Amino acid sequence: MSRRRFAITAAFAATAIALTGCSSSSDSASTSTAKSSDAGFVGVILPDSASSARWETADRGFLQAAFDAAGVKVDIQNANGDKAAFQTIADQMLSKGAKVLIMVNLDSESGKAVQDKAKAQGVPTIDYDRLTLNGSESYYVSFDNTAVGKLQGEGIKSCLDAAGKTKARIVYLNGSPTDNNATLFKAGYDSVLRPLITAGNYTLVDDQAVPDWDNAKGGAIFEQQLSKAGGKLDAVVSANEGLGLAAVAVLKKNKLNGKVCVSGQDATVDGLRAILTGDLSNTVYKAIKAEANAAAELAVALLKGEKAATATGSVNNGVADVPSVLLVPVAITKANVKDVIADGFQKKEDVCKGIEALCTANGIA
Repeated sequence: MSRRRFAITAAFAATAIALTGCSSSSDSASTSTAKSSDAGFVGVILPDSASSARWETADRGFLQAAFDAAGVKVDIQNANGDKAAFQTIADQMLSKGAKVLIMVNLDSESGKAVQDKAKAQGVPTIDYDRLTLNGSESYYVSFDNTAVGKLQGEGIKSCLDAAGKTKARIVYLNGSPTDNNATLFKAGYDSVLRPLITAGNYTLVDDQAVPDWDNAKGGAIFEQQLSKAGGKLDAVVSANEGLGLAAVAVLKKNKLNGKVCVSGQDATVDGLRAILTGDLSNTVYKAIKAEANAAAELAVALLKGEKAATATGSVNNGVADVPSVLLVPVAITKANVKDVIADGFQKKEDVCKGIEALCTANGIA
């Protein structure tokens, strides 16, 4: 099953964007700037670097490489969690002649404000990874995020089954209440676990969202959840690895790490290491290179005035059906961490440093 899904994501990742245009420049700092030209350029606004390491360690580089391969100029900037900065970056990009905007909103309200301004100027916008609810986005590129949540829930159930726990006490440590992805993740894992909760097999001790995906707040919230549970928990359904690792830190203080199933997603270096050490039970790999390539391919087509042929799906944002490109996520446990490394998403030396024996035992050569 996992190998079939990897084949699908690898196919996306390997897709070349064989379009030509202007030359591109890149920068490893918080912005990658591009000079405007008659053809215009593509502006990309990333949300922050605190909620997940992926935005700077993965998305930025993959997006830059995809546009470089297409010969198209791109300006990649990061709002660093600041809504006012997000708006300012968008305004500057539009004034400099951006012809397409790719954006990861900080919340739907501020994201919609940018989209409305771009639309008024005839500039299409692509929601990247996060859908803007009630927005005016032209397209959406992401993973099937309900499927991501289902994989998280299935991983938790498998972990509990492997431990012989037909009765279990669990908590939900959900993502930001202002992020539609967090809503979809929860819908996914709840669809797997709710029947077991209703049947009385699992007890949902607590269910809380973490504002702004703030890992420090997540750790504090989980500490309260553990206290509410009287220190007796069997699983933590955490919406991403940042929150999952924050929960693991609390579990370590209480000598419970490795004894409680903990989910995640993103397949970060720290997350994969925690899978191998047993601190996280399961995570989800989203082939971000494939996601970046898909967004770039779509943006380049729009820049050239071509039909957006790849947007064959559709997701409703609350007011309209948004043409979408939806990719397939992959469940990760100890058994297939090696596949994430083989896919080139993380490096063996980063994941295996100091835990070489665990890597060898799990087939990471």
